[in-house]
Amino acid sequence: MNNIDPVDLKILKLLKKDGLMTNKEIAAELNLTTTPVHERIKRLRRDGYIEKYTIELNHKKLNKNLIVFCNVSLKEHAQAFLTKFEEDIQLVPEVVECFCVSGGSDFLLKVIVSDMEEYKHFILNKLAAISNIGSAQSHFVITEAKCSSIIGE
Repeated sequence: MNNIDPVDLKILKLLKKDGLMTNKEIAAELNLTTTPVHERIKRLRRDGYIEKYTIELNHKKLNKNLIVFCNVSLKEHAQAFLTKFEEDIQLVPEVVECFCVSGGSDFLLKVIVSDMEEYKHFILNKLAAISNIGSAQSHFVITEAKCSSIIGE
């Protein structure tokens, strides 16, 4: 964080909270004028602090009520098998995040589905169809106690 100062961090927090916030709204919030805010945002994008703008969907309103974290272990651990799994999982829409992890498993998947029946279909017909799966262990989310970005609130 060489080129970033407290004002930049405030801008990032505001944009993380609401990516549609205008430069004018950000400037008003920070007691600045719009031109320096615009220039700072342009620099933050150019320097890679802002990668992209996205929207956060309300998965419950979309009838996606079940969040599951699934630990996946592979049978074979050569680089080609790890890469193949990472490529294959890209094609599975129920998996919204996938991390290669250390510890007792190889990958941690965040899966969002409507209900247990859809999760069963995911496990039996999609995850099991990927070659080299050794085992999978599921953890069902009861309550989402905190969800935030790297920039604390």
